[in-house]
Amino acid sequence: MRIARLTLLAIMLGAADAPEAQEGGDTQARIEYAYQTEDANSLANLVQNLTTQVKNDPQDINARYHLAHAQYRFGQASHEGRARGAEAAFGDCIDELKPVLDKNAGSVEAMVLQSACYAALADLKSLEAVLLRARAADRLRAALKLEPRNPRAVLLLAIQDMRGAKPGSAESQKGFVQLQTAAQLFEQSSGTQIDAPGWGHAEAYLTLGRELRARGDHLGARNWIEKALIAAPDYKPAQRQLASLAKP
Repeated sequence: MRIARLTLLAIMLGAADAPEAQEGGDTQARIEYAYQTEDANSLANLVQNLTTQVKNDPQDINARYHLAHAQYRFGQASHEGRARGAEAAFGDCIDELKPVLDKNAGSVEAMVLQSACYAALADLKSLEAVLLRARAADRLRAALKLEPRNPRAVLLLAIQDMRGAKPGSAESQKGFVQLQTAAQLFEQSSGTQIDAPGWGHAEAYLTLGRELRARGDHLGARNWIEKALIAAPDYKPAQRQLASLAKP
């Protein structure tokens, strides 16, 4: 029998044994559930607990990744009405991943998450937006060079290409194709396994559903929004989108 399977995070972020892999999977699930149910208090608690864990063991690279993930989700949950808290969370996410990349410059998942945090911070800091978006793009390009079919990287690329693009433009169509590719890549990967970062599935499906709805394809939109709810049954934004589709 093969040695107890190591997590992809362990391979890319540092070594971990099987119990640590299981714990990491549980942590990811808690972070994602709190984000999907818009539970900012639970996310704050997760950030606090993971911060303590990292302080107790600064060399625990997996814990640093999970802390950055929790900070990213907390920032997203805090975006509406609490911009200052969101700014701090995204900034902390970026900083938390620096030691991860110092230890393993080829960590694709750390690059992707840091790119997401740079892009999110750019939305909140208009004076620094150009620089922050450039850094986000740099991280994403580096990640895609190493793993062109990483679903999280392709999703971020799609969002980047579609940002500010005029409907019907070449940029918009390019982003739409990338978004479809991201959704297909997520479909081919597990949304529940503990040996890969577990975020992005439901977001990709919901984002594609919203885009199809904007393009007038309500049947296609319903299909992908329902897939988002299969991946994450308590995903509140998807629940709201599905309910609004049912209205005449």
